[in-house]
Amino acid sequence: MVEGARQTIHPTAIIEAGAKLGEGVSIGPFCVVGPEVTLGDGVTLHSHVVVTGRTSVGARTKVFPFVSLGHQPQDLKYAGEPSDLSIGSDCLIREGVTMNPGTSGGGMHTIIGDRCAFLANSHVGHDCKLGNNIILSNGVLLAGHVSIGDYAILGGAAAVIQFARVGAHAFVGGLSGVENDLIPFGMALGDRASLAGLNIIGLKRRGFEREQIHALRHAYRMLFNSAGTLKERVERVAETFADQTAVMEIVDFVRAGGDRALVTPRDAAGRDLSGSEA
Repeated sequence: MVEGARQTIHPTAIIEAGAKLGEGVSIGPFCVVGPEVTLGDGVTLHSHVVVTGRTSVGARTKVFPFVSLGHQPQDLKYAGEPSDLSIGSDCLIREGVTMNPGTSGGGMHTIIGDRCAFLANSHVGHDCKLGNNIILSNGVLLAGHVSIGDYAILGGAAAVIQFARVGAHAFVGGLSGVENDLIPFGMALGDRASLAGLNIIGLKRRGFEREQIHALRHAYRMLFNSAGTLKERVERVAETFADQTAVMEIVDFVRAGGDRALVTPRDAAGRDLSGSEA
């Protein structure tokens, strides 16, 4: 090891000229750091890690073997545009994880928040926008342009289609395929994921009060188990729960819309139970 006041770098590591390394950076055997990479203070690359492109990694983030960060997007329309990948502070990036930078078709940026955990062999596609405190379990796949809200948890081998949104505090079960937008606090399960209620366990773990959870349950029933069009139901919920921040987060999510419909409750035959498709 080469040790100094600022960094610890294994002699087999390759640090290309131009790379910016913060204080206390530790780079293990056989890592490669490209010329336009920025590693924040206290970043650890354990071994066999490649960080390239216009990639920045936030302070104290730990990166495990065989991770690939910043290689060109897996988008056949990508034409070499100078896009980037930004990873926040205090993240955990386990073995075999891949993250790609943005493209001209998605704003040029892939952005990862703080305190996120990416377990082995998960993938973050081009132009994704991830908030803080998110967990991607082993083998989770995010296609391009996916948005994930704070505190969302995605179970093992779940997959999210391009341009879909997953709201804050949502939970996606293992092996689920998310084809549409999942509301904040929602729980999605199944091969082609349907809405299976609220993430009550997650809400309790994060300290939501009983009154808040009660309001969310009431709002959920109004949104997905009452008469009228979805737009009418959203407006009724907004009027009824105007003083409930958590409920209004769902309302704002639905109102904002996106490229996908909503994940809704379905019966065993796959029929929509909410009327959202009517």
